[in-house]
Amino acid sequence: MVTAAAAVLTPIAVAAPAAADPAGFSKTTLHFQVLVGANRDEPCDVIGDVYKPDSASPSNRVPAVLTTNGFGGSKNDQAGIASFLASRGYAVLAYSGLGFGGSGCKIHLDNPDYDGRAASELVSFLGGRDGMAFVDPAHTVPVPGLDYVVQDATAHHGSPEANDPRVGMVGGSYGGAVQFAAASVDPRIDTIIPMITWNDLSYSLAPNGTAQTTGVSTSVPGASKVLWTLTFGAVGVTNPRTEGYVSDPARALGCPNFANAACPALTQAAVLGYPDPASVEFLRQSSVVSYADRVKIPTLLLQGQQDTLFDLNESAATFETLRAQGNDVKMIWHSWGHSHLTPAEGEIDMKAPNPDTQYETGRMVDWFDHYLKDSGVGTGPVFSYFRNWVDYTGNAAPAYAESSDVAVGQDYSLYLSGDGALTDRRDGIVPGARTLNTLPGGLPADRDVPNMGPEVPGTQIEWSSGSLDAPLDVVGAPTLDVRVDAVPAVTGVDDAVVIFAKLYDVAPDGSATLINGQVAPARIVTPGAPVQVTMPAIVHRFDEGHRVRLVVSGGDPGFRGGLVAHQVTVAAGDAGQVLVLPVTG
Repeated sequence: MVTAAAAVLTPIAVAAPAAADPAGFSKTTLHFQVLVGANRDEPCDVIGDVYKPDSASPSNRVPAVLTTNGFGGSKNDQAGIASFLASRGYAVLAYSGLGFGGSGCKIHLDNPDYDGRAASELVSFLGGRDGMAFVDPAHTVPVPGLDYVVQDATAHHGSPEANDPRVGMVGGSYGGAVQFAAASVDPRIDTIIPMITWNDLSYSLAPNGTAQTTGVSTSVPGASKVLWTLTFGAVGVTNPRTEGYVSDPARALGCPNFANAACPALTQAAVLGYPDPASVEFLRQSSVVSYADRVKIPTLLLQGQQDTLFDLNESAATFETLRAQGNDVKMIWHSWGHSHLTPAEGEIDMKAPNPDTQYETGRMVDWFDHYLKDSGVGTGPVFSYFRNWVDYTGNAAPAYAESSDVAVGQDYSLYLSGDGALTDRRDGIVPGARTLNTLPGGLPADRDVPNMGPEVPGTQIEWSSGSLDAPLDVVGAPTLDVRVDAVPAVTGVDDAVVIFAKLYDVAPDGSATLINGQVAPARIVTPGAPVQVTMPAIVHRFDEGHRVRLVVSGGDPGFRGGLVAHQVTVAAGDAGQVLVLPVTG
């Protein structure tokens, strides 16, 4: 998802001629009538660009790729990757998702019955279906389905399907999650490459570091990411602009430009600080955690280290689920993400892809060539991750470590001592307890910008290691085992204790950096019992001479904390209170 609305395309009223391109393909803008909803009886207009390689013909068929935008964007955002793939012999359909970029109907947050069905309809067009493509938004001048895309004899459920093209999908964030939704309802899709996207949207918008049930999903709601939530609401409501609402007044009814259940889900989370069970269910309906068993195809996951929206734990949860059910699945943890959208040198450039100079672009090309062109090229390691401490020039491949397994780290335990130290020696633990206060109304404890700056006095406690004698490389999700007590007593979710665990790198000069801006909220409904907090995964080197610092805070400005103020006592001074880092090397 992007954090600002992209320009909305004005639907064309006359035929747009195919434009010749010197790179060896042509592009034609079309409108598609798709039927969505649980019964496929709700019509929507989708605008898209068809990229046809000059070499493609009924006697020289080519594979296809379907791609769409991130939240707030449009088909135009995909022009770089679409042009690149077309120049490599793929027919590409880049389209604006429902509710965005000139396409009609409302935003359904990549729900399979809506966004998944819309993508499935477009797959049919790629497979040759007539009667659904037009040159105008009024759907009066038809265009036949494509007759130059490779056809498959059987779909991935083992039976023949009509209009079955050889097709993959690629896209990021909102355009990543839709690939899971589409694959869950359409066995004709052959492979997907989702980037920087979610596993469980209820976790993404209100994570809880404890009470996990499956993957990142939890039985107790977490703390709402207020800034992200409000941004999504504003971008979604304003994206159609005036002309969009005028052309389709139904989009203004109920929850403007959103499915009706979205408004209470977003507003309640901001007001109460957590989603209620109905909102959790709504968000999970649009999440691969709910239907992964229907996604049976090869999947290449790309997730960002600098991402406070969809963290690395989400991709790890999806990876483990798909791997357990037998999918061919691989994963890349790259440097960039929603919190820093600029990739490192030689990783990827979606506007100007180059597989020779960009590591991720090369992996994507090999993946599609392998599964869509049957080229026999290798698809790379099971797991690779970018290390920003490795010097290189050009292609980022030297900075990527490779592994045949995702669990690359060995546990390194740092015990919480009563004197504020993090010690790796059990005999170095000093008895004691530390106390902090949470503020009423879920107010943040930080005074400055999100995830940075000084804390309100008395609202945080910290533990620090000694200076490191050698570099310490952490790859994976740290865990924190603690026991907290609270006054007043807690009776349930509404008055639960909400604390925030943060991991800092402290330089020799004393400056502290919150690693990748990551924060782990924990909503604790049973104080006094041991709690394990799973923190967002990181890939980070603590250099020689640096220190590891753990902060437990009563609030964070990126989140809505607990509504009831508490005095929170964190036990320390025994081996049960421990920070565990997954360390490599």
